Amino acid sequence: MDQQFGLINVWTQGDIVTRGVFLLLLGMSLASWMVILIKVLDLRKFAAQARGTESFWHANDFADGMNKLGNDPGNPFRLLAVEGRDATAHILHKDGASKPQLHDSLDVSDWVTRCLRAQLDESTARLQAGLAVLASVGSTAPFVGLFGTVWGIYHALMSIGVAGQATIDKVAGPIGEALIMTALGLAVAIPAVLGYNALVRGNKGVLAKLNRFAHDLHAYFVTGARVSAGGMAKIVPMKKGL
Repeated sequence: MDQQFGLINVWTQGDIVTRGVFLLLLGMSLASWMVILIKVLDLRKFAAQARGTESFWHANDFADGMNKLGNDPGNPFRLLAVEGRDATAHILHKDGASKPQLHDSLDVSDWVTRCLRAQLDESTARLQAGLAVLASVGSTAPFVGLFGTVWGIYHALMSIGVAGQATIDKVAGPIGEALIMTALGLAVAIPAVLGYNALVRGNKGVLAKLNRFAHDLHAYFVTGARVSAGGMAKIVPMKKGL
């Protein structure tokens, strides 16, 4: 390609606004790809951790089940189990707290439900972290590129007017370079939108598994048995886990 045209010429011949738009689009692209990469790795990790929940229910006791969930402090399934255990021990005064407290008037089921729901909300917030960046990039990048195009066309037409020449060879190059900014905006926005949709679907799958695990944990801490679709329950002595 002729060195008089292309991205290099857009950068060298552009003013501070054109270069600013170019750098802004570059930064938005890098930010969106970083978020996509990090969140994809997180989803793969959560999927592996979700497969460990069945080993948890086949453990001999709660302590053994916690070992099967692993030692990762960021494991949302482990955090749910810990929160349910601590909530049950607290309201039943098995944690050493002997003084009466306001929550003593609450039902054990309601208290455990509240604590598990709070932990689920925290896990949901962690899963959704970064998605706002992708949504913002996907919705604004085309307009940023369009702004760069309009600015470039304006300056191209001004230059042509000053030169007094309006032949096709004088018009096509500068305007074509200005349109590159629109293409760059779309190139930044499309991966961000596709990544956002894919991550939302992946998050829904993880959240569904977290909700099922929380439901089973609630039944376990309240009744001592896991809820099973077939009517059978895996009984695990709570006293060994608490």
